Amino acid sequence: MDNNQTAARFYLTTPIYYVTAEPHIGTGYCTIATDVAARYHRLRGEDVLFATGVDEHAQKVLRAAEAEGTPIDEFLDRFAHVYQEAWSALHIDCDRFIRTSDADHKVAVQEVFARLLESGDIYKSEYEGWYCVPCETYFPEGDLVEGNCPDCGRKAEKLSQDAYFFRTSHYADALVKHIEENPGFILPESRRNEVLTFIKGGLRDACVSRKGTDLGIPVPGDEEHVVYVWFDALINYLTVAGYPDLDDATWPPDLQLMGKDILPRFHATIWPAMLMGLGLPLPRMLFATGWWLSDAGDKISKSKGNVVDLLQVAEQLGEISGCTQPVAVDAIRYFLLRDVQLGLDSSFSMMNLLNRFNGDLANDLGNILNRTLPLVDRFLGGTVPEPNDGSGAFAEDIKASLSAIDEAMQRVDFRATLESVWRLLAAGNKFIDEREPWTLHKEGKREELEAVLYDTVDLIRVIATLISPFMPAVSSEIWKQLGLEGRENLVAWDNCTPGAFPGGVKIQKGDPIFPRVDLKKVQADAGEQAADGKQDKRARKDKTGSKAVSTITYDEFSQLDLRVGKILDAENVPDADKLYKLTVDVGEEEPRTLVAGLAQEFSARELLDAYVVVVANLEPATIRGVDSNGMVLAAGEKKPIALVTLDRECEPGSKVR
Repeated sequence: MDNNQTAARFYLTTPIYYVTAEPHIGTGYCTIATDVAARYHRLRGEDVLFATGVDEHAQKVLRAAEAEGTPIDEFLDRFAHVYQEAWSALHIDCDRFIRTSDADHKVAVQEVFARLLESGDIYKSEYEGWYCVPCETYFPEGDLVEGNCPDCGRKAEKLSQDAYFFRTSHYADALVKHIEENPGFILPESRRNEVLTFIKGGLRDACVSRKGTDLGIPVPGDEEHVVYVWFDALINYLTVAGYPDLDDATWPPDLQLMGKDILPRFHATIWPAMLMGLGLPLPRMLFATGWWLSDAGDKISKSKGNVVDLLQVAEQLGEISGCTQPVAVDAIRYFLLRDVQLGLDSSFSMMNLLNRFNGDLANDLGNILNRTLPLVDRFLGGTVPEPNDGSGAFAEDIKASLSAIDEAMQRVDFRATLESVWRLLAAGNKFIDEREPWTLHKEGKREELEAVLYDTVDLIRVIATLISPFMPAVSSEIWKQLGLEGRENLVAWDNCTPGAFPGGVKIQKGDPIFPRVDLKKVQADAGEQAADGKQDKRARKDKTGSKAVSTITYDEFSQLDLRVGKILDAENVPDADKLYKLTVDVGEEEPRTLVAGLAQEFSARELLDAYVVVVANLEPATIRGVDSNGMVLAAGEKKPIALVTLDRECEPGSKVR
């Protein structure tokens, strides 16, 4: 996001969600991500408008209400409340929860429709084709797969009626021009390329009305028709900004997040084309999130009936670990945004969550707190000393972290943001190990002891501030244990400077926030369940005589993020005869750097432009001074004898199953 273009108010949105079932990991993921971005910009002192809400005018909503025999208004009110309660429980703090039944939204929709009708961008004609009720999407017959919806696989319904159309095709060239001239308009880059391909393949005018239903906003001047649910829903972003009297401090949106499945057909084509027709500025950034996948590799969604309920997961995590419900929720928020790069697909795994809980939260974040506060209590009577005269032991670390976080958040890279914070944590834990405050106390070096403990407590304060967008409840608990409860005005980006911790504060040491999970017990319990399910875990040998290995479940296999990568460059690592530093396109905004032991078997020339398989979620490592983020797969037990390549070209970033 270009800071020179940022409006006085930072406006960001989620899509609005159908009220046909309760929130799940897909809707929760997108909304949590948007909440984190909103909290970050508030932390920066910006005026923020964060909007989310529900879409109530879909045909499938009416059918769901009829199926359970509930009056439609009662049905809509109930589900709106369900969403609001769920978002509150997941620590999502929106500024506007919009419902498409809201009075101001009806005004905005009818005004947009009337203006585009008057300009000729909306016209009346005959529609004959197919409609998928679960997806609420029109399809020409050629797009169907054996008569079924190409997206959800359900039976499509034949429609033939007069209808209103929006001239989406009229704006195809302008859309392509805008996307090509503004590389940050659609992210990640793989989705941007997908949208360009979609548009250049030929945009059809969009049907924007339905006939024969009472659920929806009437077309102005023709109440036999209601506005098509997607056209209606997209206008919610204008409604929140006050349309038709747009607030200049708010419009256009700075960041709009949505699932990748609704990007090409709706948010990246119809939506900006509508704005062009109205003569309004386009959003600054459209960011498409990836999917959370089931064990079978399918998208987790309500229409597929394979949902994961994040609040149930939080309850389960609390039972396993003994942490409080607010901490469990924050641990899930952390996991969702740390475990996978925003924009990529991932498979949800409880064991991955527990590993993150132990490794990152208990061992790293919890450890620095649980080590430092008892030392302050034992050696300094529980009182934090006055700031020392110097700039502090972590001045350069904090400065570097703030710069990296700012850069990462400009490109909505939550994973890189958290990695920067965790580098601060590593520096803090290392500092305690090296300075040994217990030894300083034993040797009577009071001044040094106070300086070491002050700097460490001060660093924890900075860390608690930086994690507050991701883990607001955890941040508040750390703040409380630091003795700073009631001083929340200090939780600000501008206060993330060394020496801002007020001296003389009495700490309030509490129980560990993240009790360690006994993973062996969890795995043993899981093993018993697997045995009950008669899953074969017997060891096997292959015909080459390699050592025995155990079979794994599909869930265990799906934890691997295997992707197609294209090698863009290969260069030798200094003083390492076997190693190449590879630059590999794996479908992300920026290519990755990988270190691979291929130099003695493959020339750099034969590696260039090769399509390979990359383990994309391998823990990053520094090898001979080079940061490596992934692994290229190759055959060979003691040395690589052949790369795992593809028999035809495939888009970098494509998932390998």
